[in-house]
Amino acid sequence: MTGTIRLTAAQAMFRWLAVQMTEEGERFIEGVWAIFGHGNVAGIGEALHGIGDKLPTWRGQNEQTMAHAAIAYAKTKRRRKAMAITSSIGPGATNMVTAAALAHVNRLPVLFIPGDVFANRRPDPVLQQIEDFDDGTVTVTDCFRPVSRYFDRITRPEHLLTVLPRAMQVMTDPANCGPVTLAFCQDVQAEAYDWPESFFESKTWRIRRPEPDPREVDDVVAVLKASSHPVIVAGGGVLYSGAEADLLAFAKAHNIPIVETQAGKGAIDWQERLNFGSPGVTGTDCGNKTAARADLILGVGTRFQDFTTGSWAIFSNPSRKLVSINLAGYDAAKHGAIPLVSDAKVALGRISTALGSHRFADPDFAARGAWFKATDAVIAGPGTPKPNFRPSDAQVIGAVQRISGPKTVAMCAAGTMPGALQVLWRSAAGGYHMEYGYSCMGYEVAGAFGIKLAAPEKEVVCFVGDGSYMMANSELATAVMLRVPFTIVLTDNRGYGCINRLQQECGGAEFNNMYKDCNIETQPEIDFVAHATSMGAYAVKAADIAQLETEIVSARSRDVPTVVVIDTEAETGAGIGGAWWDVAVPEVGTTEKLKEARAHYEANVARQRIN
Repeated sequence: MTGTIRLTAAQAMFRWLAVQMTEEGERFIEGVWAIFGHGNVAGIGEALHGIGDKLPTWRGQNEQTMAHAAIAYAKTKRRRKAMAITSSIGPGATNMVTAAALAHVNRLPVLFIPGDVFANRRPDPVLQQIEDFDDGTVTVTDCFRPVSRYFDRITRPEHLLTVLPRAMQVMTDPANCGPVTLAFCQDVQAEAYDWPESFFESKTWRIRRPEPDPREVDDVVAVLKASSHPVIVAGGGVLYSGAEADLLAFAKAHNIPIVETQAGKGAIDWQERLNFGSPGVTGTDCGNKTAARADLILGVGTRFQDFTTGSWAIFSNPSRKLVSINLAGYDAAKHGAIPLVSDAKVALGRISTALGSHRFADPDFAARGAWFKATDAVIAGPGTPKPNFRPSDAQVIGAVQRISGPKTVAMCAAGTMPGALQVLWRSAAGGYHMEYGYSCMGYEVAGAFGIKLAAPEKEVVCFVGDGSYMMANSELATAVMLRVPFTIVLTDNRGYGCINRLQQECGGAEFNNMYKDCNIETQPEIDFVAHATSMGAYAVKAADIAQLETEIVSARSRDVPTVVVIDTEAETGAGIGGAWWDVAVPEVGTTEKLKEARAHYEANVARQRIN
């Protein structure tokens, strides 16, 4: 019979987490990000101090951004490892709700451990407690329920005996993977319990590879054989499955062109001739032409987000059929797709075997060649610029591209750059990290930090606009303290340039996006170099594209983050590629510009096909 060990609930939680292992023999939860307050400093804080390096603790500057770093870490690790984040109750907890939503949308594992009110209710209302006048069980952590794949509130120590295994099961389940929230009542954290010693025995968690139903394989093979011009849409599931080589072998064996979503970009090296770039709103010309021609769309590990599908207007072949290979039945059956619920690697092998030597007609390789020739001109350096010249975002991307190598990872999240990078960045295999499921402003700096923690051998280049940098930049100081180097390319166009362009495309007037169009007395002149320097980073303002290239190369020798600021123009965007996006235009308005925009909108709505 097993013995027992007396520990507080918080001590037991972290002792248990420290021995949950991957198949590679490493901790699944690599460590804990923590900002302490009254709701977690006494119980959780004492437990984390006591466990020491068996489960390391890192201090962040903001609960949301330290969670962003954890999410980027998990994504870079292809969901094979994760991190935990703890906060106090109240604002510390709600600061993490945005990050939980980001992880939920992107199907990424992260463990949120917010403190909570007293289970015994003696001191109610405790500092920062939200009180529901009609429900005494509600606390602020209920905000996490819709953005968590698994939510639980720990109101007794022994709850951990069942709660913790459930949490790990969710985070290691490839079909149900996502954020877990364990709201931990602050008095319960400190309560002792006699735990079975067997509870703390090391356990290895395997990431399973679900096999497909043979009948679904037969259905997919039948429609593939009946098609003439299929196209593969490669999503993030290709990367999480480790199916990059399998996808390329499948495409080559059967001569099928590939387009990559934001999450799937980098699965296949850009130089592969069957890689036609990106589809949809931020699509390449050759990718969207291929999508329009296709009579069968084979989605592999994608949720078919509206940017990927051009709001369901780019797959315009009247006879087209949709097939979706996905671990989640919910995603596999979207939009009337023929579902194949399976791990991507396994499914591709089964389909390829059934297809045998069957090959399809050549895709339009000439269109692919023409596309890259056209983009060469867009990303080229400006030559000898005129006075007061400001480069475009495309020219900034071109500068980074020219000095990048096989270990460079381009990353971003919001603003102009996600679209421009998807269209223009020529990614080596594994050279792209975009948070575009939630498109969360403020992810960039912390996300770059998390990528570098997960892959220290990589050169991480973070593209961030002035607006997103202003929203969340404080983990730059944390990266300095931990000596985690990466490079930030900060493009300053003096406002929210991409939304300003969208506002005008939708028939609106320029309003409240660029500083010049805001209701303010003084236009800000923000010294981003001084700001980054004050946090300990190396920072410099590049006078032109040539200096930008030089500074990025120089950054490789430093052991702290480097911030390179460059002024850019706000009007152009990517300058090439793209497709329509369904952003509703007002049906009634007084200006001709708005009326024209509405007519354009209605014409495109007529092209949509949702099943």
